[in-house]
Amino acid sequence: MVRLNKIYTRTGDDGTTGLVDGSRRSKHDARLEAVGAVDEANTLLGWAALAVDDVADLTRVQNDLFDLGADLATPGEDFTPSEMTLRIVMAQSEWLERRIDAANERLEPLRSFILPGGSEAAARLHIARAAVRRAERAMTALAEAEPVNPAALAYINRLSDYLFVLARVANGGRDPLWQPGVHR
Repeated sequence: MVRLNKIYTRTGDDGTTGLVDGSRRSKHDARLEAVGAVDEANTLLGWAALAVDDVADLTRVQNDLFDLGADLATPGEDFTPSEMTLRIVMAQSEWLERRIDAANERLEPLRSFILPGGSEAAARLHIARAAVRRAERAMTALAEAEPVNPAALAYINRLSDYLFVLARVANGGRDPLWQPGVHR
């Protein structure tokens, strides 16, 4: 259980942040860029949740994103979860896949790329999706330099697909379609 009695610690005043293993890194280190991008995506997902009717699935995803942040804040090559080490597992991505498939069944097949918008809920979900894509870029950049949990990479990739489909559902079949070259 997490217990925070004091919000500020002053330990980061030197421009570093502590990781789960006790090591400290610069606040602009690639690992912390990835953690921060996941945090930003989670924040935007919370904003998107204000515009949808059923928030249970989005709340689950937000919780998973906290797990993802903890995973990223735990350097090393052992991605086995334990009672003391949070790691994303493939079951979390598989849950997203099932939710994508179920939502997609209610949608017409795409005939064109869609513009990110339509309804307020869809626009917010697209903003969160774009932030998830930024987090994925930060995570893959980190993975080029040091080990990153493969299940975490799969999860963030699947999450953007999930948010795309949720945005389409929020538009109720009235997605604004891209019309290539229409204004030439």
